[in-house]
Amino acid sequence: MNPILVALDFPTGDQALSVAGPLVSLVGGFKVGLELLTGEGPDIIRKVGNLGVPIFVDAKLHDIPNTVHGAARQLGRAGARWVTVHGAGGGAMIEAAITGLAEGRVDAGVLVVTVLTSLDEAQLKATGVDRGLESQVVVITRLAFEGGAEGIVCAVPEARAAKEAAPSLQVVTPGIRGADDSPDDQKRVASISQALAAGADMVVVGRAITGAPDPVAAARALAAEAGWAV
Repeated sequence: MNPILVALDFPTGDQALSVAGPLVSLVGGFKVGLELLTGEGPDIIRKVGNLGVPIFVDAKLHDIPNTVHGAARQLGRAGARWVTVHGAGGGAMIEAAITGLAEGRVDAGVLVVTVLTSLDEAQLKATGVDRGLESQVVVITRLAFEGGAEGIVCAVPEARAAKEAAPSLQVVTPGIRGADDSPDDQKRVASISQALAAGADMVVVGRAITGAPDPVAAARALAAEAGWAV
């Protein structure tokens, strides 16, 4: 599978679809995040899914298990192939998400968010977590494995440790940038080749493609860097 999931971080469905259409043959799927999901509603999952590639719904669910169960079920019904939940919600919440998502779509899986790429060591500590970034990622990765999740989401610097902690889980890394790209609001970024070398199975690429003067050329270059023939 082409490992590139393009983040459609746009306020409207028309913008998202206009960018996504020309990229379909060059990427492995698309990410629908909170801005697009809350702006357009769950129907945007169906519309993007009609392009013919898997949809990663980055909802980052984090609530009591019953609420997460229902939300995951609805996202599965809308066509989500993957749905994210925050690992900080605990094992029961992760299991509820998995059960709910399966009720909505049998071939879908939950990805557990470990530590946001916007956090560094100091900011993580300020939330009350005394462990370092890598240790926290490993703790959440093991929780995801024990709960039956399909994979986890972590930054590239922690990907190798996550893969070693649970080799059977899919590791998804956001924060992918080209050599000349700004890190913007993310603290822990890397190139696509660095991500794959660290053990990532899929990478989420947003502005490095969607913000490029020629998104198709940018996607083609990243696919080539990943060793994917297009």
